[in-house]
Formats: sequence, structure tokens, C-alpha cells
Amino acid sequence: MYLQRILNLNKLMQDKSHFLFGPRQTGKTRLIKAAFDEQYPIIDLLKTATYLRLEQAPWELEDMLPKGAPIAIIDEVQRIPILLNEVHRLIEERGTKFLLTGSSARRLKRSHANMLGGRAWKTELFPLVSAEITNFDFDRYLLYGGLPSVYLSTNPEHELEGYVDTYLHDEIRSEAMVRNLPIFIRFLTAAALTSGQIINYNKIASDLQISPHTVKEYYSILEDTLLGFAVPVFTKTIKRKAISSTKFYLFDLGVRNFLCSIKSIPPKTEMFGDALEHFILLELRAYLSYYKKRLDLCFWRTINHQKVDFIIGDELAIEIKATEHITSRHLKGLQLLREEGICKQYFMVCLDRSLYEKDGIRIYHWRDFLGQLWDGKII
Repeated sequence: MYLQRILNLNKLMQDKSHFLFGPRQTGKTRLIKAAFDEQYPIIDLLKTATYLRLEQAPWELEDMLPKGAPIAIIDEVQRIPILLNEVHRLIEERGTKFLLTGSSARRLKRSHANMLGGRAWKTELFPLVSAEITNFDFDRYLLYGGLPSVYLSTNPEHELEGYVDTYLHDEIRSEAMVRNLPIFIRFLTAAALTSGQIINYNKIASDLQISPHTVKEYYSILEDTLLGFAVPVFTKTIKRKAISSTKFYLFDLGVRNFLCSIKSIPPKTEMFGDALEHFILLELRAYLSYYKKRLDLCFWRTINHQKVDFIIGDELAIEIKATEHITSRHLKGLQLLREEGICKQYFMVCLDRSLYEKDGIRIYHWRDFLGQLWDGKII
């Protein structure tokens, strides 16, 4: 089954070369085949013969590309960072546009690879979002996430187990990213259990009996391999001082649930509320990226524990509540933030099916909110 993705590679490649980063199994290869129908050469660095040839002689890239090809695709480019020097030269000399895919930026960062100095822009592909799924199954998504191979599978638990094993083998063990893999596996579980919470490096370090510096390094590995991302705190409020901390989220609900051994997400539980918040965040993050909205995505929490779940630039503030009946107490954080006069719009996203506005705050059912978000009516 093929799902129409929001990211349009044909449009993307009209003007400039691109890096296309995304976690493994988000559908980069299938998206490329659907967009270009094999009309452009693909250099797959997961193929052993291709990898060995270019690793030993990167200059042979030119010979592998048909002359006059307007676009060339290199899959898993991070496997041979020095190859980007040849890409740079071919962009300049031939005018070739390159689509350079990767599931990890770590080796590129560590090798100080040539990132083409503005000759290529960066784009990301995320797991499936609600707008890409016909007959979107909310409960299935909250439990199993949006990796195409998992969401569409008749055995999603088995697919998630294989995914985590592949990540640990291909991205961690084979790249020698950590010295002690068993400790890293325990950290991975800890990171999943605390996904959506403010990072406490010292507590995790104490629990795992490693140094806080190592914990920070492990978090950077999750970011570099695209398995997670940080959400910084919003600090522009004046009347109420914000904390100076960061939250961290895993990139997919299904992977998080598998690592936490979560087999079900009962409604009207704290677990359900956390999953709903995580789900909305992933949708917001993907929307901002796909539509090139260069706005910061933050959360707000004060030293007095007042909070708003998400703030996008100075445009909108969003609170998530897994309740069908919104009361004044649910709106308190948004009301306090509204007094600062910073954001233009304020939303409560919840399970209440009636659309209405109260004290300048728009109250939306999550499905209506996301429908308007993906239609471009929110931001």
C-alpha cells in the first residue's frame, strides 16, 4: 500500500540540491522511487560493492553518473563523508543537482564533512502524520506510531522489535558510537521512559551509574541518529520568570512505547494524556518542517510551575488536555501567558467536540485542530 506523502521531492529539487535526512524506515527510498520513477541515477551506499568502490576512490563518483543527468541521488551519504567533496565539485562543474539522503548526521559532524556551503539545503522526512493516512486510526497511532512499516503491519509489535534491533546494530554497534552497548541500551530505555519530561542529567547518570557527561553524549547520539529531539524552554516572558531547562522527546510514539514495554494506552489515564501531547508535538514539528515555517518550537514553564505545552515562534501557544470537558482551571496557563501579550493566538487542544472560544482562547478537538493545521489555516 502506497501512502501519498506531504513532502514533494519534485518541487524540492527544482532549484537546488538537498540533503534529505530522516530516521530509518520513514520511507525515504519509497518516496524517491515514487517521485522520480527511476529516471535519475541512484548511488546506494548500502550496497557493498558501491560502498567499497567509492570509499577507496571517491573521485570515481563522476564516472558512475551519466553525463547530462540533471539530478543524481546518493543514498546514505553519511557512510562516506569525503564523497561530499566530489559532490561539491560536480555541482560546480557539471551543474548537477544532488539529492543526498541519510539516516544519521553523526559521522558527517564528526568528520567535519563538506556540507556544501549553501549549495544544498536540508530537508527532513518524518514518520507518517495524520494528514497522510486515509481513515486515520487514532488509537493505533498512539500505540504503534507512524513508521510506515509498523503502522501498516499486521504484526506491529514484531516490526518495532526489529526496528530497535536494527537501530542498535546498524547505527550504534557498527559505527562504534559507544564503548559500552549494554549501558547505552539501558540509557535508551531511560530516555524513552522520560520522553516528554525535562531532562535531568544527574538523576539519569545516578540511576545508570555513569557520568552526567556521558548521559549528555548519549542524548547527542539520539539527536544525531534522528531518534529524538530537544524542545527548548520559551524565555521571552517578563512578568513570570521561565525555568532554564530542556525537554526531550523520541521521534516516534511506537518506538517510545516499545522501549517502555507499553502494550496498551487506556483512555482517561495519565499515560493517554502524555501520548496525546507527544502526538500533537510530532504533528506540529512535521508541519513546520514540511512547509518551511522557520519558527521555534518551545514549551513554557515558570519557576512557579505555571506552564503551556507548546509555543510556536511568537505566533501561537497550545495547551493539550486529554479531557472532554474544559473548565477554567484547564485554561490557567494559557491565560497567564496571554497576559504577557507575546503570542497572537491561543489554543486548547483536547477531546471536547464543541468548537468555541473562551477568554481569547480557542478550544478545539484534536482532530479539528490538526485538520485546520494541515490545511494551512492555523499558521
